[in-house]
Amino acid sequence: MVTDDRPSPEALLRQAAREGRGRLKIFLGAAPGVGKTWEMLSQGARRRETGVDVVVGVVETHGRRDTEAMVHGAELIARRTIDHMGHSLGEMDIDAILERHPALVLVDELAHTNAPGSRHPKRYQDVEELLDAGIDVYSTLNIQHVESLNDVVASFTRVRVRETVPDSILEQAEIEVVDIPPDELIERLRDGKVYIPQEATRALSHFFSKSNLTALREMALRRAAQAVDAQMLEHLRANALAGSFAAGERILVAISEHPHAAGLVRAGKRMADALRAPWTVVHIETQRDQYFTESSRSQLAETLALASRLGASTASIPAVNVVEGLNSFVRDARATQIIIGKSPRSWWFEMRHGSVVDRLVRVIGDVAVHVLPSGEAVSTATTRPRQSRRSLWGRPVDYLWSLGAVGLMTGLSLMLSQAITLGNIALLYLVPVMFAAATFGLRAGLFAGFMSSLAYNFFFLPPTGTLTVSNPENVVSIFVLLGVAIVTSQFAARVRVQADLAASSARQNAALASFSRQLTASATKEELMQAICADIARLLEVRTALLLPGASGPDLRAAFPPEDRLGQIELAAAQWAVDNDQPAGRGSSTLTASDWLFHPLRTSRGVLGVLGLAREDAGEPVRSDQLPLLMSLLDQAAIAFDRMTLEEENMKAQAVGERDRLRSALLSSVSHDLRTPLTTIVTAAQEMKHHPRPDLAETIETEAQRLNRFVANLLDMARVEAGALPLKMEATDLFDAVASAVHDTRTSLQGHAVEVDIVPDIPLVRLDPVLLHHCLINLLDNAGRYADPGTPIIIRCQRRHDALLLSIVDQGPGIAPGQEKRVFETFTRLEGSDRVRHGTGLGLAIVKGFAEAMGLTVEASNNDDPRGACFTIRIPQAQIIAPLSPKDLA
Repeated sequence: MVTDDRPSPEALLRQAAREGRGRLKIFLGAAPGVGKTWEMLSQGARRRETGVDVVVGVVETHGRRDTEAMVHGAELIARRTIDHMGHSLGEMDIDAILERHPALVLVDELAHTNAPGSRHPKRYQDVEELLDAGIDVYSTLNIQHVESLNDVVASFTRVRVRETVPDSILEQAEIEVVDIPPDELIERLRDGKVYIPQEATRALSHFFSKSNLTALREMALRRAAQAVDAQMLEHLRANALAGSFAAGERILVAISEHPHAAGLVRAGKRMADALRAPWTVVHIETQRDQYFTESSRSQLAETLALASRLGASTASIPAVNVVEGLNSFVRDARATQIIIGKSPRSWWFEMRHGSVVDRLVRVIGDVAVHVLPSGEAVSTATTRPRQSRRSLWGRPVDYLWSLGAVGLMTGLSLMLSQAITLGNIALLYLVPVMFAAATFGLRAGLFAGFMSSLAYNFFFLPPTGTLTVSNPENVVSIFVLLGVAIVTSQFAARVRVQADLAASSARQNAALASFSRQLTASATKEELMQAICADIARLLEVRTALLLPGASGPDLRAAFPPEDRLGQIELAAAQWAVDNDQPAGRGSSTLTASDWLFHPLRTSRGVLGVLGLAREDAGEPVRSDQLPLLMSLLDQAAIAFDRMTLEEENMKAQAVGERDRLRSALLSSVSHDLRTPLTTIVTAAQEMKHHPRPDLAETIETEAQRLNRFVANLLDMARVEAGALPLKMEATDLFDAVASAVHDTRTSLQGHAVEVDIVPDIPLVRLDPVLLHHCLINLLDNAGRYADPGTPIIIRCQRRHDALLLSIVDQGPGIAPGQEKRVFETFTRLEGSDRVRHGTGLGLAIVKGFAEAMGLTVEASNNDDPRGACFTIRIPQAQIIAPLSPKDLA
């Protein structure tokens, strides 16, 4: 067998991408209680004894004493506490681990869902970040948490696991199976070593039955074997190692356009099930595929679709001939067994073309070849679609061009006959042969070779003007010329076939790459759906429509060209495609009366929608030769659509988490900032019942104003977040606005002098005076709380060429570096001052919201002279009202 000693570029790229990343090792078990955590801690302890820097990121002991004993003596990273719905939840502190940066971290329960408010929703995403930082990770996982096996596990355990891990995590990990027999695990459960007695009794009658545990055990072992096999193949390809390495069976089924190919696919399915082996169905594209009739293309597409439905991977590989293509694919896939059909051929056919099976057996090497007779082909031989003779031999114009090239070369040779020898003239006739073979194919090249030998004989070999050859040596020259022409035409035709296959593959790859770029560039789901419809319509020259499942049936969400509605039969076909995960409509086997063909967009989470295709001329929506491209486009569209859906769900989850965080912060703030003034008011009122005093009345008034301001801030923040701010823009005097705000905050500014630096001729500005007043009193209240005792607060307004800058400066501790933007977030309080006794963290957020509503911007910075925090409202030139000139006044 011919070997290719070049490493796979894709494997090398994947290997290079893993450089610098940490290594992941997963302890995989069939069920809880098999000892995954104990084994992880044991291996971690052994690594620590050899000098490796090992820490425990998170471990769940579930009250098991032997597991708790293993944790003693290990460095344990303290968990981070997250408040959620009034409860304190402990999660792995990924920042502490990254800062500690050990060589190895132990992370239990890889499929765990983190508490709301965590950096990542899933623990396996935390592990990914640790791996990216170059930290090795040991983790544990039960087989029922693997995403691709979730439905299978639920089918026999009657328990659907909600926490799952993508299969891609296992594919990049080293897997160690932690296994004990089901009877031993059941005994451990009864002894209370897995769950407490009450839970153990319930588990024994449900999930932990012997049949369930046996099936889960087999799944864990097989999934680990698949991961090991995939990693072995990756290593072989990256290092260009030859051989099949048949530690596990890998089956390949070779099919053609003949009807009996469906029987080969079914035989491959039976063999794959018997051996529990992965299997692939492959079609080798050669030059003869160009001459397939429409029925042959349809038959090939149906066979590939059948293979896909039965669970096989499918591939269509371009090659010069079937044997070379199969041999190359077998080496790349490291197949151990190949199934191929043997069609009955006449002895004359095999003499001319040879036997594919015989040649394959000679070159395939150490791969078992199963040759199945095509019994169906005997009865269908007379009805099997054949290539038309016209398409097989090419167009008549191809032969006219070839004949013209021979005539042109003959004329040129006649002009040069006195200057060159007959041998060189014979060489010149190879030019039209190569031209015809490279341009029009092998048969045109052979025709040009035959005509060249006749022209050479007629015009140049004595006696000229006849086909008679007087010199026996010239007979040899004619046959040599004809033989060289035949060989040359074959080589040229072969190069042309390879070029055509490469060009076809390049066009399809370019189309897929362009389609992928368009999908990646889509920012919203609506843009994505429209991009899917527009690009598929352009590539396949069809009309397209995208429908999503809805409460009352499929909902038309995008179309190209725009489509307002679909008929009832089209909607019924779309609904059938959603329900059955199969194509429906014209060109399928279901609801063929529809003008549209609907293909499901399927992912691991089910059918997300259906794509409809139709032609303007009401013909077949998709030609058979377009089916492979369509399948690739649908797969990419489904992946992109699934990604966008997951992103939206993640954003919704983050929004819910943010609302929970704000709600918790609000409740915490309300509990303090409402209780404090209310307590003061109640105490003062009770005191006044017995001893009426003016100072107590003033205290009640002050605290009531504070309480009113707090409630107003809550209402204002709600209006900001809801976007419901009524604006009344009018000419406003900044000096009067500042004076009014200073007056209303005189209580908050007690002990601080206020220095106002605003020139008298400052121009009017077009603002909402009420919102501006709220901004100023919140900024002044903030300055009063943070300024050093006895220091003045400065209010100044500076004129720039494009804006007015209204600034409030306190002489306090200032703002911590990097916190200038964060101080405007909701419920954020400035740190670093022990004088802050109250405050909700709403004031600056309200300032920002109100300012932006009026078209202004607000910034926070540290002032140098005098030292302290500076908050600046920038009023753009467009909102400055120019003062009237003396000419205008006149």
